[in-house]
Amino acid sequence: MKATNQRIIVFDTETTGMNKAGPHYEGHGIVEIGAVEIIDRKLTGNSFHVYIKPDRTIDPEAIAVHGITDEFLRDKPVYADIHQEFMDFIDGAELVAHNASFDTGFMDYEFHKMGANIAKIEDICHVTDTLAMAKRLFPGKRNNLDILCSRYGIDNSHRTLHGALLDAEILADVYLMMTGGQTSLRLSSGNDSTTESSIRHLGNNRKVLKVIYASADELTAHQDRLDLIGKKADVIWRL
Repeated sequence: MKATNQRIIVFDTETTGMNKAGPHYEGHGIVEIGAVEIIDRKLTGNSFHVYIKPDRTIDPEAIAVHGITDEFLRDKPVYADIHQEFMDFIDGAELVAHNASFDTGFMDYEFHKMGANIAKIEDICHVTDTLAMAKRLFPGKRNNLDILCSRYGIDNSHRTLHGALLDAEILADVYLMMTGGQTSLRLSSGNDSTTESSIRHLGNNRKVLKVIYASADELTAHQDRLDLIGKKADVIWRL
């Protein structure tokens, strides 16, 4: 999987809760949106973050997850007040989210509650789901954000509660690792002393690697196996 060099917005939402019967977003609302920008596989430092006053109280189970309370949101804007600012931020970008249908479902529901003829978010931007990507990369395994951080060696020790902006920042690191690995290489020409590289060069005093060659019997067994495979498919590993 390779990430494109186009403008990418990694985003996350926190909500008042989740409907247990019917559409997961129905009867609920967004209380926080966080998004970060990636261009040419680098985080630009440009971000979008807002807390939103919903039209209902927050479920206790949701507060236990993100720590956002009704009292805290009392003086915050409603979604309609920040809609255009968010649309301007994501304009022309590819959107990336983990379990994207959860976030886009809530976004579309907020659009619907505004009462305007607004297209669904997937009609505005291409949406990439990192959970679906992870399931293809690691079939049969758990693939939540914490586990992916552990799998890719990303430090998320500061994530004691869910937070939309923090989770978007962490997910951006995970996404870049999933789509190409190394992300911190910066090269320049000349004598620029600020040049940085994540490549670690081995010293001249390193131990010589021992090369173990296949025996004659092992080579014969290998060719026999290729002959067997060749009866059913083309073989491209011939010596």
